[in-house]
Amino acid sequence: MRGLVLGLLFGLLGGAPGAGRADVLVMGDSLLAVNGLQGAAVADVLRRLLPAETVRDRAVPGASFLYPLPLTGALGLSIPKQYVPGRWDWVVLNGGGNDVMWRCGCGPCRRVMDRLIRRDGAGGAIVTEVRKLRATGARVLFVGYLRSNGFQSPIEACAATGDEIDRRLARMAAADPGVRFLSLADLVPAGDTSYFALDRIHPSPKGSAAIAARIAAVIVAVIAP
Repeated sequence: MRGLVLGLLFGLLGGAPGAGRADVLVMGDSLLAVNGLQGAAVADVLRRLLPAETVRDRAVPGASFLYPLPLTGALGLSIPKQYVPGRWDWVVLNGGGNDVMWRCGCGPCRRVMDRLIRRDGAGGAIVTEVRKLRATGARVLFVGYLRSNGFQSPIEACAATGDEIDRRLARMAAADPGVRFLSLADLVPAGDTSYFALDRIHPSPKGSAAIAARIAAVIVAVIAP
């Protein structure tokens, strides 16, 4: 499967380094950061799927948008502070899950959701950060979260909140052609635990690879000659 994905991406890129090029910054939380010790985090896989690209990984496990502490926030626990100035063509971004988990435990969460992103997709901490990134000239690809899709998981109770945030993110993206929202709600086949780590919260290496393949497909579709 990986070879097939690589072949398709190389074909879209014209089969040669430099046929399409985009410098990519990855920001976010553990969805994008896990499996890095094995060289299998989302950014690691993106480097292999997009060999003509520069991919800088700044995602940090536990990071959030509403992180209040300045010192540890500057170390990456605040997603907005993960940004590194540069001539980025794309910023791949995720987040919000830790804000929801820590502040309302996936229970009734409208106040936290509204602080992250308003129902109309036109305001909130996520929108503020996306606009700042867009002001640098970068395209932004905002990545949603996995769903457990039918098996017991600590994140099963978060599905309704996740669906609502996805709808808001989609409205945000619809307002700016330089912003894409990538839903992962349909990525995991029903009952398939192999996309998750043992905690059934974070992606396994297989899950990270599948997420990276979807991200790469979006980027290649834009930069392909």
